Amino acid sequence: MQSNPSSHSGQSGSNFSYPYYQPTQQQSYPSYSYPTQSYQQTPTFTQGQGSGGQLPNEESYIENILRLNRGKPATVYMTFENNREWNAKIFKGIVEAAGRDHIILSDPKSGLRYILPMIYLDYITFEGEIQYSYPLANAQYSPR
Repeated sequence: MQSNPSSHSGQSGSNFSYPYYQPTQQQSYPSYSYPTQSYQQTPTFTQGQGSGGQLPNEESYIENILRLNRGKPATVYMTFENNREWNAKIFKGIVEAAGRDHIILSDPKSGLRYILPMIYLDYITFEGEIQYSYPLANAQYSPR
């Protein structure tokens, strides 16, 4: 008995394809790799001349300014999106500490301490002078 090749499936050596299946050559696409970096918020200060007599680079961060103003009363304004109870909130207290992603305030009246995530920070006000040390103030470099 002779078999019809289109009625059999799964036999090795057969020269047929499944109905509605059109074998195509798979197109290859170029692959790209993206460099990864770890981000760290620490101030960068480069003294001396770079290429072409460039000025030194400096980066100033809020946490560093807050550290210089430890012990001072501050008002911290924050916005918490998608919060029906309180979208914006104001915290008043003494700056105890500051990190890369948080501020710690203490309220001397209530005795409460707050750990406030920097991601919600809008701005901060101080009564009186703000301590701010700009690292390039005493840097020696050649004029452009």
